[in-house]
Amino acid sequence: MSGGDARYFTSYKKGEIAEWRNEINNPDRDKKKGAVKKVIAAMTVGKDVSMLFTDVVNCMQTGDVEMKKLVYLYLINYAKNQPDLAILAVNTFVKKDTQDPNPLIRALAVRTMGCIRVDKITEYLCDPLQRALDEDPYVRKTAAICVAKLFDINAELVRDRGFLHQLHDLLADSNPMVVANAVAALSEVQHSSSSGIENFTLASDTVHKLLAALNECTEWGQVFILDSISSYSPQNERQAESIIERVTPRLQHANCAVVLSAAKVLISQLEGVRNSDAVSHAVRKLAPPLVTLLSAESEIQYVALRNINLIIQRYPDVLQDEIKVFFCKYNDPAFVKQEKLETMVKLASQENIEQVLLEFKEYATEVDVEFVRKSVRAIGRCAVSIADSAERCIGVLLELIKTKVNYVVQEAIVVIRDIFRRYPDRYEGVIGALCDSLDSLDEPEAKASMVWIIGEYADRIDNAEDLMDVFLETFSDEAVDVQLQLLTATVKLFLKKPSSGPQNLIQKVLHQATSDTDDPDLRDRAYVYWRLLSSDPEAAKEVVLASKPMMSNDRAYLDLEALQQLLRQVSTLSSVYYKIPSAFAPRSTNIINGVNLDETMSSDLADSANKKGAENSASASLSPTPGVDMLADLNDGFEAAAKQSASANLDSFAAFPESPGTFLTRPSSSQASNPSSGAFAKSTLPSSRRPVLLSEHASSGLRISGSIVSRGDGMPYYDFLISNLTQKPLTGFQFQFNKNFFMLAPEQQPDDGMISPGESKSCMIPLSYLGTSAGGKASLLLQVAVKSPLQNDAIFYFNDQIPLEAILQPAAEMGFELFTEIWQSIRMVDKCTKRLDVSWPLSGASIEGALAKLENNKFNTVSLKSNDDAHVAFVMGKIMLAKSEEYILLQITFAIGTGAIDAACRSRVEGISDLTLLAVHRLMS
Repeated sequence: MSGGDARYFTSYKKGEIAEWRNEINNPDRDKKKGAVKKVIAAMTVGKDVSMLFTDVVNCMQTGDVEMKKLVYLYLINYAKNQPDLAILAVNTFVKKDTQDPNPLIRALAVRTMGCIRVDKITEYLCDPLQRALDEDPYVRKTAAICVAKLFDINAELVRDRGFLHQLHDLLADSNPMVVANAVAALSEVQHSSSSGIENFTLASDTVHKLLAALNECTEWGQVFILDSISSYSPQNERQAESIIERVTPRLQHANCAVVLSAAKVLISQLEGVRNSDAVSHAVRKLAPPLVTLLSAESEIQYVALRNINLIIQRYPDVLQDEIKVFFCKYNDPAFVKQEKLETMVKLASQENIEQVLLEFKEYATEVDVEFVRKSVRAIGRCAVSIADSAERCIGVLLELIKTKVNYVVQEAIVVIRDIFRRYPDRYEGVIGALCDSLDSLDEPEAKASMVWIIGEYADRIDNAEDLMDVFLETFSDEAVDVQLQLLTATVKLFLKKPSSGPQNLIQKVLHQATSDTDDPDLRDRAYVYWRLLSSDPEAAKEVVLASKPMMSNDRAYLDLEALQQLLRQVSTLSSVYYKIPSAFAPRSTNIINGVNLDETMSSDLADSANKKGAENSASASLSPTPGVDMLADLNDGFEAAAKQSASANLDSFAAFPESPGTFLTRPSSSQASNPSSGAFAKSTLPSSRRPVLLSEHASSGLRISGSIVSRGDGMPYYDFLISNLTQKPLTGFQFQFNKNFFMLAPEQQPDDGMISPGESKSCMIPLSYLGTSAGGKASLLLQVAVKSPLQNDAIFYFNDQIPLEAILQPAAEMGFELFTEIWQSIRMVDKCTKRLDVSWPLSGASIEGALAKLENNKFNTVSLKSNDDAHVAFVMGKIMLAKSEEYILLQITFAIGTGAIDAACRSRVEGISDLTLLAVHRLMS
């Protein structure tokens, strides 16, 4: 309807339905069209005009395209309410409109039939749709979208008629708009499918065709194509670089959605690039378009900032030099300011901390109280994450405290409490300034923070007793959090200054916390302290005054697994909510190249189900469980198995006698490079050389010993010794692993070799990295289920530990310059330092022997440097994680004279450094 048709939306008179019916049936074409426009206008404003259904549908018999559009619009709206009458239109659709010489009318007819969600009409749609997929390009692109609509109505019909195969064929169409619509339809089908059998996977040649169509598509067609390419796993590094090169020009597009989709493709393909120079070059190209997005409307700025915050967690240097772009403007909305603040915290470094702190200090003087609080907290986060700038951050906080603005002072005290937790015994000099602000504290969090500081440093605050007395005067009126802190701080004061004053205070607070409160947590804690102090004061000191966990850095608060999942969702709602699609859209699935990624992230419900199942099967897991489907009930047994399998901890591995320089006895080189593919063989190693993983008492006569060792090609395998202590032969074993951090899984099952009663046989099962990731922090835990068919299909569970050296990959030599570059680039990811409790005669030969032990287990020595005080070895290793390689860097210092050995480790994977130092300690011992 044109702009001059507004008159059709005027008020209506009584009897107008009959008037419209007469006009619709008028032979005059103009009056008929005007009447239909009036009907559509009435329908648009919510008036019921369904009684004119037959009259309007009869108007389909016309060659006027505008009239057909109006009738189709009416039909789409009322067909669901009038399904029987809607059949009247089928003949016109099938016999005339879908075979009309005009491709516009054919496309319009197919589109309308796809929008009419009536089963009887859907059946008639198939033949016209089949023809439309082979016709004019304009009709083909419309038909492609219609397939997705039909799939939503009747998925089985689409599968039976082969429409999905035709959609895949359209990916190679010569018309770029047809290609774009085919990609959009296949993506929609994939997300609508509940079975997952319609996974949209791309072949290498298809990707090149999509890239060729990219330059000629509309901007939304480009978005569909880019989103599909982002899920493609390149066959090799060269192909990944080629895709990056061809997609990079899209970063300059005027449409923000195209820019973000192109960025998503670059990020996904960079996972397959190992050349650090190529990665750096590609990442640098991301900076200008991301900065440009911040000049758009505030809503687009917000979406861009949320995506930028994800990207800089993975590539922290991409916008390191552009931090000024994120400075807040006076007219920025509150939601944009808060996101810019978060981005500035992530980008803050020792080089730019001065200008960042000046900005935060300026923000702390604004009128928006919530933004001021976040700005003050941002200063504390910078202090916690950048150790060298902590003193400067403290100085800024003290300047803010001097302003005497109530909410600024209180937020500063909360922040300083966190700094004290991060850097204990370093900045006690500011406590005096904090105590001067006690009168302004009226918020529970600020009070609790101040009380914590007083209790923690009670032995260094001269008037700590008086300060605590002031707080205790209003004990019963305080919030529960403040009461809990007062209770603990008073106990600390008494333990640090056991004089009459603190003794009176502790009696007072214990009495109030046990008699005058209804809060169970407060009362229970008070009883615990009371009994500790009355029975064993020394034990109370060890409990209450024990060292606390260090305050963690929250700048990169997403673990690597979650971050990688969300980076695959850049430019979608997931990257705004920081949740995978299934978390806020239950029907959606995140399937890439046939893998359901949501399963690895949405594990909370599964974990609770596993716990419940473990409780129900705790006794069953200790005995055969006949008739159980191993695949269905695998997870249910792990919780119970964990209780009975304490022997497989890390320390137990070190207890087995090994030859110097090795972790476990290895097979010969030929055997290691080509294990017997899961076949049984006569045992060549005594069972004492392998730790017992499953005892015969827990499995009715089946004993399994073994460990994971490395093959010559860098792939691990499980070296099992299976002993049959039953009275009948055993065969047909099956092994399955639960989700684990390194995604280990059996590459194949053992051959059906027979183990006679009383016999032991060795079995080497090759392992792959194609399992399911457990996510989270790095862990060596491996949970295994074994099925014994001849024991009534019983399933038994045991825990094992993955030796880190068994999964290290052979690595090419690394230069010291590259080592230094990677070492310095791993900031605030995963660092760990430890003194190795190893007695070692310090001489040049002995140091080389220690490094040789590491090199025998695939730790490569990059360089060995010496000075007057120490010999320093720089060592690297490489692991496979989620189909990508990650470096582990070590600096081992052999002190001259003292014999001490200190080791520092860095990795981009959270938790790996700690595990590496444990492995190094074990190997060098």
